This record gives sequence, C-alpha cells and structure tokens, in this order.
Amino acid sequence: MAMAVGGAKGAMSSINMTPMIDVLLVLIIIFMVITPTVPTGLPTLVPQSAPVQTKSEPADPYTIVVQVMQGGKLMINQDKSDWNTLGSRLSEIFKQRADKVAFIQGAEEVPFAEVARAIDIMQGAGIEHVGLITVTDTVRGKRI
Repeated sequence: MAMAVGGAKGAMSSINMTPMIDVLLVLIIIFMVITPTVPTGLPTLVPQSAPVQTKSEPADPYTIVVQVMQGGKLMINQDKSDWNTLGSRLSEIFKQRADKVAFIQGAEEVPFAEVARAIDIMQGAGIEHVGLITVTDTVRGKRI
C-alpha cells in the first residue's frame, strides 16, 4: 500500500498495483492451463475414395442400389423391379438388417420427380438413410 504524505494539497492515496498484478498473473496461468482441454470443434468424418473395383472382385452383397431408368424401369442391384413391388421388395430385403442404408441412381434422362418418388417409396419401406449416386460417381458403368 503506497501513500504520499505531505505537500500543499494534504494526504494523497494511490492504489498499490502489486496485488492486482499478482491476481492477473494467476488468472492468465489458469486460462493457459484450461485452454488446451477445451474441445476445438465437432468430430467429422471425411469421405474416403473407394478403391476401383475390377471385374474379378464381386460387388458388395450388402450394398443395395436402386436404379431408376428411362421408361419407368427400376432395378434393385441387378434384379428388375417395378413401381408396384418396389416397396415390398425393399422392406423384405431390409427386414433382417440392422443398418438401413441404400443408394439410388437415376439415369440422366429421368426427371427428378421419378427419383424423388423412388426415394419416398424407399423411406416408406423402412430405409433410414438414402444415398444419391450421381453421374460423376460412375465411369463407363463401373461404380468408383
């Protein structure tokens, strides 16, 4: 505690800065210790590129791809289907599966309304996650 005595104006007091600086230094040290433990962001999953599939490797039997082709034709993987039986066939396929994930691919000429109709049927059949396969995801008929 500092105090200036005397002079023409009388007693004059001024604040002692030493305890305040000590408190500030302790707070700085506490914040420096706590800062590295604070999470920096949300965990994310970065998509990985799939290896190129050769003809000798069989396709994953657990992956279900619904293809909407020109003329209202549908295919589930390599099996032909139609709009009336699509929902029942998909619910039969996913009845025993724990992961309810399927993919849909529409031909370039097909209007998006038909693809949206197929997505609606797929979600009605109990599929929780529907992934879209775009034209750029395929090269000459091979999925990459």
